[in-house]
Amino acid sequence: MNSKKIKATQLPELPGIRHTELQNGHVRFSFKHLNLAHPKFGIKHRDGEYLHKLLERLKNVSTFEAKQLRGNHSRAVRSHPIAWGDTTEPDGFSHLNEQLKGIDAFQFECEEKEYGRIHGFYIENIFFVVWLDSDHKLYK
Repeated sequence: MNSKKIKATQLPELPGIRHTELQNGHVRFSFKHLNLAHPKFGIKHRDGEYLHKLLERLKNVSTFEAKQLRGNHSRAVRSHPIAWGDTTEPDGFSHLNEQLKGIDAFQFECEEKEYGRIHGFYIENIFFVVWLDSDHKLYK
């Protein structure tokens, strides 16, 4: 098996995938640091409708460029940095390593107010989802 890395410009054309989306920095999501065990930010109590709305929202947000989303304070997205001192978690993402804890955290609205917020951080155009705050427990 060939383990050479392929550059985005060398990727084969795939139906529904435009290489410009990768090159222009559209938001992609990683769940590598998702913490579903946090006592405030679990989703076990939510029904299938919540999961449907969550996935719909992630799909919608993935059409934005990361730089647009970071600076978008519109009511439609409600994306903004998290000021840990104003939250119920002043230590921030304390379970992450020191390097990751030093990265600015962001949040954006899941869908309608009743579905809460999605908290995480960006590295380039990848948004690492850390908490799913379905009950608005991050802010007092």
